[in-house]
Amino acid sequence: MRTVTSIQELREARRALPGPVGFVPTMGYLHQGHLALVRRARAENASVAVSIFVNPTQFGPTEDFERYPRDPERDAALLREAGVDLLFMPPPAEMYPPGYDTWVDVGGVTARLEGAERPGHFRGVATVVTKLFNLVQPDRAYFGQKDAQQLVVIQKLTRDLNLPVEIVPCPTVREPDGLAMSSRNVYLTPEERREALALSRALREAERLFAAGERDAGVLRDRVRAVIAEGAPRGRIDYVSVADAETLAELEWVDRRALVSLAVRFPSARLIDNTVLEP
Repeated sequence: MRTVTSIQELREARRALPGPVGFVPTMGYLHQGHLALVRRARAENASVAVSIFVNPTQFGPTEDFERYPRDPERDAALLREAGVDLLFMPPPAEMYPPGYDTWVDVGGVTARLEGAERPGHFRGVATVVTKLFNLVQPDRAYFGQKDAQQLVVIQKLTRDLNLPVEIVPCPTVREPDGLAMSSRNVYLTPEERREALALSRALREAERLFAAGERDAGVLRDRVRAVIAEGAPRGRIDYVSVADAETLAELEWVDRRALVSLAVRFPSARLIDNTVLEP
């Protein structure tokens, strides 16, 4: 595995990779969810590139950029073991040099949910992903369903700008007890970690009701909220959504593919999770 930190090195290393090239962009502190993306990319491509970059432009002024967990040596060892060919780990100044002032704004799907709770977040995501796609020039890029709105945003970005990249969605990877894997899970206290199981339990309840014939989106939202309120008294619900899976517009009646998503803020960490209902 070749590790590079500059754009010039990346371009030189990229020219040497046989195609097709699969790409997994990450912010590091890797877990099995990230590695599942890498394994999928390894199985489907001749070469695999991974980036580790804690992107400052997608963090708000009160968010956890400085304390976001980092362990680049461990990450590199895991990626080497997984068969990655090229690892790009730039410092912030390499991606955003002095005077940088160009941004990618995706309309519509960024105005809701995470976009409403975290203004400017998706501008940072869309900008850095566009830059990484331009630099790595992958044939395929792999993203987890756990960050469902991010996936929708990147699919729209790629489609609207005619980028020659196939976006490959991959299922959410969960702990054995159901908690969606996230680098931020390490922030949770033992009590919060136990309560966080209410998130996946609430989504399973929505799936159960839907399978039993419930189609009223309001009923589904209310039940998800009730399960979280009962099981996670330390958590504050930012949102519970039952929305069109493509536009993210809230639904009154689930008569199409729907995304049930939620965000819950614990004292130590803010967690998101989701499931997709298929009529």
